[in-house]
Amino acid sequence: MDYGNQTLVTEFFFVGLTNHFQHQVVLFLTFLLVYLVTLLGNVGMITLIWMDPRIHTPMYFFLSHLSFVDICSSSVIGPKMLTDIFVEKKVISFLGCAAQFWFFCQFVVTECFLLASMAYDRYMAICKPLLYTLIMSQRVCVQLVVGPYTIGLMISMTHTTLAFHLPYCGLQIINHFFCDLLPVLSLACADTQVNQFVLFILGGSIAVVSGVIILVSYIYIIIAILRIRSAEGRRKAFSTCSSHLTAVSILYGTLLFIYVRPSSVFSLDINKVVSVFYAAVIPMLNPLIYSLRNREVKESFRRRFEKKQCLMCK
Repeated sequence: MDYGNQTLVTEFFFVGLTNHFQHQVVLFLTFLLVYLVTLLGNVGMITLIWMDPRIHTPMYFFLSHLSFVDICSSSVIGPKMLTDIFVEKKVISFLGCAAQFWFFCQFVVTECFLLASMAYDRYMAICKPLLYTLIMSQRVCVQLVVGPYTIGLMISMTHTTLAFHLPYCGLQIINHFFCDLLPVLSLACADTQVNQFVLFILGGSIAVVSGVIILVSYIYIIIAILRIRSAEGRRKAFSTCSSHLTAVSILYGTLLFIYVRPSSVFSLDINKVVSVFYAAVIPMLNPLIYSLRNREVKESFRRRFEKKQCLMCK
């Protein structure tokens, strides 16, 4: 097909979530609260880890980066989504759309592999406790963090380059509230089978590689926990993993539902609803999960709170 006479597309328009004013008010207040809690929770987690020397361990080093990634991913979507709720024409420039997708993809992929790094860290802590401090050195921890950021950069660059080099023509209305890959591809004036194939392969590879690391790590962890004779010892060992398992289950379940499915069961409307969950809610849930289910985080917070009270009393 000859695309020489196609009009150059310079902007896209979002359909958004609803056009009813009452629903818009509810959504705005809800998403504003979610975004503020996300920022407060994740910034608070990073600050707590940075200020308390007692939790300067590999596990919390990874957790601080997970919080940073959650802040970034929610900030790529949240402010634009909030400002668009009451706007009749929800517009974004072509380059702005490409940038929004690039950074969101970058941080989502990075989070998947950060969770895999955290699973490996838990495996070393529980299965090889005597060698833990030797193996999980500062250099190794940095490598296990740089790796996810690098993979995220490569994946986002691949998808963004392939998607935004396609020809787009006509009135470009995206049936979504942000520039996600599948809704954008549905507007292309060209065959997108290659893009969908690459998405399926890379999405499947991310799920398989990071998922296998997590699964194998937890198989060994469960075996090691079952060998612990005391019930208290088993409970303490499992409590260090329960927060991570909860975060993994929520994120992977949502992403697999959206991206690793046959096109025959694909629905933009269903994906839009599910995307609200992983774009806005999951970044808020992670600090809550780790603070409510992690004894060391709660004790660190209590120490900081008591120290602040003591300073105020003087």
